[in-house]
Amino acid sequence: MTAITGVGAYAPRFRITADAFEDAWGQFQAAGVNEKAVAAADEDALTMAYEAGTRALEAAAVDPAEIDWLAFASTTPPLAEEDLTARLGAMLEVDETATRHVFAGSTRAGTRALWAGMDALASDATTGLVVAADAPQGDPDDGVDHAAGAGAAAFVLAAEGPAKIVDRSEYAVPYPGTRFRDSGANETQGLGVTQYDRTAFTETIGGAVSGLEAEPDVEAAAIQAPDGKLPYRAAGAAGVGTDEIQAAATVHDLGDLGAASVPVSLASALEDGYGSVLAVSQGSGAGADAFLIESDGDVPTNAALEGDDPLSYAEYLRQRGVVTTGPPSGGGAYVSVPSWRRSIPQRYNLEAGRCPECGALSFPPEGACSSCGALEEYESVQLSGEGSIEAVTTISQGGAPPEFAEQQARSGDYAAAIVALETDDGSEAASIAAMGTDADPDAFSVGDRIETTIRRIYTQEGVTRYGFKVRPAE
Repeated sequence: MTAITGVGAYAPRFRITADAFEDAWGQFQAAGVNEKAVAAADEDALTMAYEAGTRALEAAAVDPAEIDWLAFASTTPPLAEEDLTARLGAMLEVDETATRHVFAGSTRAGTRALWAGMDALASDATTGLVVAADAPQGDPDDGVDHAAGAGAAAFVLAAEGPAKIVDRSEYAVPYPGTRFRDSGANETQGLGVTQYDRTAFTETIGGAVSGLEAEPDVEAAAIQAPDGKLPYRAAGAAGVGTDEIQAAATVHDLGDLGAASVPVSLASALEDGYGSVLAVSQGSGAGADAFLIESDGDVPTNAALEGDDPLSYAEYLRQRGVVTTGPPSGGGAYVSVPSWRRSIPQRYNLEAGRCPECGALSFPPEGACSSCGALEEYESVQLSGEGSIEAVTTISQGGAPPEFAEQQARSGDYAAAIVALETDDGSEAASIAAMGTDADPDAFSVGDRIETTIRRIYTQEGVTRYGFKVRPAE
């Protein structure tokens, strides 16, 4: 049997309401969605996966080095071709020898990853981490985009734990055209044949649930949510009531989370202490996965799903990059990919160096010691990711270096700070230059406590560079 020992969930801070869409378009085509989460300009599925994965590991009190099976699921990976579990594993500090898998191409991808994690634990894996993160998009005047939100969830899996996956079933039958995205396109679309779409949705969900050994008798039901009404239309097919669907629903406040829809709803249900949960995903094509989870009501969970920063429709388009120009031609600091790769221990894991002569900390750990001038090999020291602001300024429009200009056009002004990042015991700190995120520049002041996260820095030569940024401490 497979158990969930820790849960992490994350949604971006930005929100846009149904009213904002209706003001812009004269209508809102996502029934049952009151508002949705919007990824910031420096966020994507990979950074949201890092946020959720970090929280799951903290909740489970598991050392990342113990993870021997890692899965990442998304319909919107930032790259169509690259094994992103290599970067995600490095961000989370998972051992390089861990088995890794990427799941994509369907809104079932999150539960497909969970299914594969169960199989892995039944064979040779001992501790797994499944992460689903998504931020679907559609054409601006299409119902897919009106519903499309952003979020992520992660689950630490082991043989024993407080929430057990006691049964599972899957079902698939061809329904082409219900929801699809062409190769090379960013926007998801569908034929819009309402009855056809509903039939595909309810038949596949009903087929998956009917394959379970027992008829569901649950307290909460996490059902795939392309909008805020379709899950309830499938209540009869899933063998549950609308109250059970409402208990786990996140679509009304976060929107359609694609491959993360069911994982985030499942995370929410476990956080709320429900003892029995039915989780049913559905993907176009069409197919569905069904899981029965029994919990003792006390699953360690670390979730950050609240949003407190409303966007106008124009700001929404700007964060997505729809109304901004591309990067400036020429200029900017050039950093080759090999050089950037050598700095990954610092940019992902905050690896500093201690001078063997005087004991001073240096970041990055290279060159002569800034305290004593010694040219000795540094001793590796990992910083905690927490600290305080020593100096801060605001980089306004036109003031950013050219490599950051495109992101600034989307996100607006940002804070640039000198921060003192501390060691784990808080007894020492290294002074580091960092960009601010997750808050307006005026939210950063000298002396304030901060924490680090990983976000997009900039893209050069077609390769996105990820690294740490700082935000106000929770």
